[in-house]
Amino acid sequence: MDDFLSFPSRDYFLMLLLLLVCRGMDVLSTWVATPNLVLEGNPIAKTLGWRWGLPINFGICLLLAFWPLPAIVVSTTSVLVAARNFQSAWLMRSLGEQAYRDWHIARIQETRITLFLFCLAGNTVLTAGVGAAVIYFSNATWGADKPLVPLAIGLGIIGYAGAVAFYTLLAIWRLRRSTLRQARQKRGSVSLSETSSGGNGELANWEAQLGGK
Repeated sequence: MDDFLSFPSRDYFLMLLLLLVCRGMDVLSTWVATPNLVLEGNPIAKTLGWRWGLPINFGICLLLAFWPLPAIVVSTTSVLVAARNFQSAWLMRSLGEQAYRDWHIARIQETRITLFLFCLAGNTVLTAGVGAAVIYFSNATWGADKPLVPLAIGLGIIGYAGAVAFYTLLAIWRLRRSTLRQARQKRGSVSLSETSSGGNGELANWEAQLGGK
């Protein structure tokens, strides 16, 4: 199962079909949730957009189908990501991408960062624990005809948990940078306004004195 598959083989096309279906579900769930990619958490996918993202994904599927282990890992991760997207896609569509983004950011800003990180850790660590358990308890089946399938599924679950943690923390970091930047700009605007007001006051006094003369 971990060998390189030849192109015209039946197993290659089975792997390719699996990848296309699983990656397709990921793409479909993303399109339902955020057709303009406003809410896309992956900065690379957001930069590529639909025009380049779709053919690149198809090319990746064609290449990964040669190696069953990474193909199953990617397929497992993609299915779990799609399920996560579909969970909130209806809300994103009903509110609108920008409105949902603003609402989500407001909820994060109103929440203590320690509570948010604790809940994120609970989500990702528990999910990764399931993947680790699948890998650990599948040792007895490694002598079967398809020995690496449970291993690949377990790795895919762990990969999904890692992706959720990474992209969520990346979004929080970017939000924090944006908030700090806006705060600095606001302070700079206030300082400039005070300076301008002070200057105008001095100029008015100087003109009044000239008028008095």
